[in-house]
Amino acid sequence: MKDNVMDLAKSWSQNIYFDQEDRDELIALIESNNQNEIHERFYQSLKFGTGGLRSIIGFGANRMNKYNVRKATHAMALVAQRNKKNNFRACISYDCRQFSKEFALEAALVFCAHGFETFIFKELTPTPLLSYAVRYYEADCGIMITASHNPKQYNGFKAYWNDGAQVTPPHDQEIIDQFNDITDWNEIPLLSQTDAQTKGLLHWIDNELFDKYYGLIENEVLDIEMCKKHGNELKVVFTPLHGTGLVPCQEIAKRLFFTSFDVIESQAIFDSSFSNVETTPNPEDPKALKLAVAQMIQENGDLAYGTDPDCDRLGVVVNNKGEPYYLNGNQIGLLLLDYRLKKLKEKNLIGPQAYILKSIVTSPLQRTIGENFGVPTYDTLTGFKWMAQKILEIESENKNAQFIFASEESFGYMPYNFVRDKDAVASMALMNEVALFHKIEKRSLVDALDLIYEEYGFAKEDLISYTFEGSEGQSKINQIMSFFRNEVHSDFHDFEVEEKLDFENLTKTLIKNNTTEKIEMTSSNVLAFNFKNQTTLFLRPSGTEPKIKFYLMIQKSNGSIEEKKLAA
Repeated sequence: MKDNVMDLAKSWSQNIYFDQEDRDELIALIESNNQNEIHERFYQSLKFGTGGLRSIIGFGANRMNKYNVRKATHAMALVAQRNKKNNFRACISYDCRQFSKEFALEAALVFCAHGFETFIFKELTPTPLLSYAVRYYEADCGIMITASHNPKQYNGFKAYWNDGAQVTPPHDQEIIDQFNDITDWNEIPLLSQTDAQTKGLLHWIDNELFDKYYGLIENEVLDIEMCKKHGNELKVVFTPLHGTGLVPCQEIAKRLFFTSFDVIESQAIFDSSFSNVETTPNPEDPKALKLAVAQMIQENGDLAYGTDPDCDRLGVVVNNKGEPYYLNGNQIGLLLLDYRLKKLKEKNLIGPQAYILKSIVTSPLQRTIGENFGVPTYDTLTGFKWMAQKILEIESENKNAQFIFASEESFGYMPYNFVRDKDAVASMALMNEVALFHKIEKRSLVDALDLIYEEYGFAKEDLISYTFEGSEGQSKINQIMSFFRNEVHSDFHDFEVEEKLDFENLTKTLIKNNTTEKIEMTSSNVLAFNFKNQTTLFLRPSGTEPKIKFYLMIQKSNGSIEEKKLAA
């Protein structure tokens, strides 16, 4: 083990700023010479990823703990205070994970010590409501304590700015730099809860905000009469996977007349261990939805839904003639977008300044659908913070711009922009409407997908993800990216590369004539290869998990639906 790692560990064990109980645990690791554990806890300081902090819970520089939460909050407060002179506000929410509520309160008391009027939810609450709260209270920043769909030993800290979106340049780098500049823990201010409340700085968010949020979703329903008349005919089974989706998803279903909405009771209990989930609480994983799918089939329901612990991702499974059909994230996005555009067109509500947003690794068929309605699609980097940044850019240039829809393939959808992050509550409400419309027409959502493919062309996407934990894993991910960036050029096994896009260097290389064009986008460690056979491959290290992801896409437009599927 490098001396500086052990020296850092020893300094933490001796620093009386930290609780004695935490220091005793670390002293025991040092005395037992547990080098692997000490290395993983101290080989680096916890770093901001695509939207904040995320790591295994524990005591150490590279772990999620109340000290790093205080430090990150202190950094956010200092950066926010540079941008205005007074009347500072912050909003905070949290999910069901270990220490989530404790971390949220720690963050609130640091904000209060900086003089921020701080609004914190009374109970665990989904991420989209934190985004909405920042906008509703006109806050300078916000924090969501969650590790999303990571395994149970993780927790995290999502950092939001005053538009209700996760922080983007330049504020993200300012916060990171400020975080790294904090070397004296004692400089981080902290009020007691009693003092914060006595000074009128700490406020608990009540049901008024929830009612306003639900009301905004209700106002967006495109066929409320259909929902009133037939909503009880759609049979849904829902699992919140022990997380925050339980109350809001039930409530919005009830308000929109979808009364046949059954919840998996064993997974409705708020549980940081996710005890009744076979795998990680990720609705992208079919195993996580096992109980909901089994009940859907047994009771001949139409759909099974699952949301992750912070309820920003939505998984959808269709009862396809007695067999479960697991929609992928791209397919869910296509169904939502196609319905929304068609209904808006029926009502003559698509204006000349309408637009769609998607990530670069999301199905290009969305662009094709948008073009059919005369609506342009803008690509952004992966992550809804980039889509929210694009919204701000569009709004600043054109006050009449009309937001239609935003999505990414990893089960994230933003159907309305009063929330500036992915929103499983609003997405589920819209999907209920979509599914009911097609059920009335005697179609399942699988049939509805085939109609989309017949009309616009067939698209197929796949995702291969590899997990590499710890410092060795990070090194391996770096090696993989380096190999593809520097060694793969004109061919890839039997596939001929036409274009190579490097989003880190912001260059697109046309292989045939070896010319280079500039990519107009924020730099990010992503690569893409466009092949001659209409296939695209993306490579991207995850910003929130120890993973590297390979995205494969193909689109076919000629022939019958069967011929297009076979060609793909």
